[in-house]
Amino acid sequence: MSGTKATDSAALRTGQALHDHPAPGTGGGRRGSAALGQWGRAVARRGRLVAAVWLALAAGSAVLLPGLTGRLTPPSLEVPGSESAAAAALIARGFPEQGTEQVILSFTSPALDAGHPAYQRAVAAVTRAMDARPDVGALLPLPPVAGQDGRHAYVLAGVHGDELARQRNLPAQLATARQAAREASAGGPQAVEVTILGVSRAFAQLAHTDLADLRAMETRTVPLAALLLVLGLGAVGAAAVPLLVGGAAILTAAGTLALAGRFWPVDSTILTYTVTMAVGLGLDYTLLILLRYREARWAGRPPRAAAAHATATAGSTVAWCAVAILVTSCALLIVGVPWARSMALAGMLAASVTLLAALTLAPALLPRLDRWLERGTLPWRRPGRTPRPGRTPSFGRAPRPGRAERSPAWVRGAGHLMRHPVRYATAAVLVLLLAALPVLHLRAGLHYDRDTLAGTDIGTGLARLERDGVAGLTSLALPHPPGTPPVDTAALAATLRADPRVSLVAAFDNGRDLTLMLVADRFAPDGAEAAGFLRDVHVLAARLLPAGQRVLAVGPAARLADLSAASLSGLWRVLLVVLLASFALLLVTFRSLLIPLKAVAMNLLCVCATFGLLTLAFQDAGRTPDVNALLPLIIFTIVFGLSLDYEVFLVHRVCEHYRRTGDNTAAVLHGLRHTARPITLAAAIMAVTFSGLMFTRRVDFQQGGFAVAVAIVLDATVIRMVLVPALMRLLGQRNWWLPGAQRRRKVETAGTSRSWASSST
Repeated sequence: MSGTKATDSAALRTGQALHDHPAPGTGGGRRGSAALGQWGRAVARRGRLVAAVWLALAAGSAVLLPGLTGRLTPPSLEVPGSESAAAAALIARGFPEQGTEQVILSFTSPALDAGHPAYQRAVAAVTRAMDARPDVGALLPLPPVAGQDGRHAYVLAGVHGDELARQRNLPAQLATARQAAREASAGGPQAVEVTILGVSRAFAQLAHTDLADLRAMETRTVPLAALLLVLGLGAVGAAAVPLLVGGAAILTAAGTLALAGRFWPVDSTILTYTVTMAVGLGLDYTLLILLRYREARWAGRPPRAAAAHATATAGSTVAWCAVAILVTSCALLIVGVPWARSMALAGMLAASVTLLAALTLAPALLPRLDRWLERGTLPWRRPGRTPRPGRTPSFGRAPRPGRAERSPAWVRGAGHLMRHPVRYATAAVLVLLLAALPVLHLRAGLHYDRDTLAGTDIGTGLARLERDGVAGLTSLALPHPPGTPPVDTAALAATLRADPRVSLVAAFDNGRDLTLMLVADRFAPDGAEAAGFLRDVHVLAARLLPAGQRVLAVGPAARLADLSAASLSGLWRVLLVVLLASFALLLVTFRSLLIPLKAVAMNLLCVCATFGLLTLAFQDAGRTPDVNALLPLIIFTIVFGLSLDYEVFLVHRVCEHYRRTGDNTAAVLHGLRHTARPITLAAAIMAVTFSGLMFTRRVDFQQGGFAVAVAIVLDATVIRMVLVPALMRLLGQRNWWLPGAQRRRKVETAGTSRSWASSST
């Protein structure tokens, strides 16, 4: 029996030697792994100091967080350089009293008609109070339109300031209007109520719901992620380490945003996606460090040496994965939409903080918590129960020596895949293509989130405005040379007034260089009908206005159309940058031409399948009329970054084995056996984290959470566990082909084999 134990111990040491020797060209190479190993050893020696620093960062972040809630802003809707932005600038310069945005004061009464003297006194009082504010410009009462409820009245108001200033002034403006209405009304059924309606106000209301939704999401996803960690790692003590490290990373990331919010605007979308990504990445990155640490401990390494080994091996993979997220996030910076830049910052912040936590706090805590890692071991993972062969020490205790059992089903399945790669590859591609089919009729658009706004005064006011037929108010800026007569709008105005879709037409001139037309249609400004009407107005203007006349439109429908168009047009630039960057990263990492080409093609297929299922689940199911036009940018970058992570997890292990042995089939099977469970657990945690967004009230968050979760599941199962191994088995030696690198690779493989043989002896 003792001889068996000695043999088993030697086998473990030999297996560990395989993991110790870094494969050339992967994981940063020998120098990078050695540097990370030294870093991990130094951090482990100073573990108390490192833990104290992170504790201070987390505590300071917790102190800053309450202040962030009051400074959050809605995501920016403006598109610099767009037609609506140019129109707003022209109107602000030519008609300063119109301000930089036009909002509507909406009046209603439960009993009084709009023509009643008491009602008129209340409207006049509110108008005077708002006119006295320096941040409010001209106020223009809108005449009643056909079909308008007699208890409703509307006043168009111009507001001054940039987008951030307008958002900050909204609460005070609303308080002024409501106080004036209360003082002028008699109360009871004679009361006149007032609210402010507009795009900015609608999205400001959405920002207030995000924090409550974020808290609700965390209460669901964090416990479920903790349960997955306990089940996957087999012990409560082991699961506590990723939760501690991830929790510190989440708090620090949120605290960084809270500190930044004191100097720059921080919108609610940045906070939501930063926290969501920090939860998933923090748990995943620490999980990889922990798994390699437990492997090293099973091989007999002391705690500090095991921490150094884990940092040198898994740490290099974690660093590569974080770089992939950073690169794909940076691609969003080239899109000329502030919202996209916000998402880029969210991804960069989450990846940077979680990487720092994984490479410092994890190796600092692991040696000090070593004796606690097996506390709370699950019954089926206790020493009395023998795990099945093929189970790595990372997910259970070492197998009892001398026991011969049948290989687990997933190992037998991997062997079957190696014998029939064509069948598996064909089936996987067909599944993904079938899932992608609905993308052919995907519609993209931007909408007010009416489900979230329901029950609020802004939601009720918008519905009232739409029923009365004045929701789609658009301003047409018609510049003309200084000193020339106003633009002749008679023909255009007459044609528009005859259009049953139009409820209001008015024209003004500043007497200098700008004519302004106000056109109100009867459609909701975020609907397809409003977008179609706006296009018709441009066609009519080109035909009925003087030749060469510039026409610039601004209003809710125009702003949403410009934002949607800019996001979708920027998608192609982001797509090109991400594809090229992904190809370059994988080319440098694996020194192969086909592996990066294959990875890029499969990631594209995964994204198409994801959008197909998203279309099926939301658009085709009738939950939403279309898919949010901003989602392709964020989903594409997040999914590509995470897909590259899982590609490295698997191919890195395959590459290690192949360059030691030269046997491609054995290398693929080896990679599957050593990464199937880690990838499954990491993907499950990430999918659960993003699926938490489906519990929020905002439809765009629900769609985003669904899409990312589905993409991760598809990538970790169909692609990473079936399609990638099958294709690598089919390609054989061609997997590692790179022009001009074959001779050098043979020398490296020979050197590696001699080193491995020496270490094994």
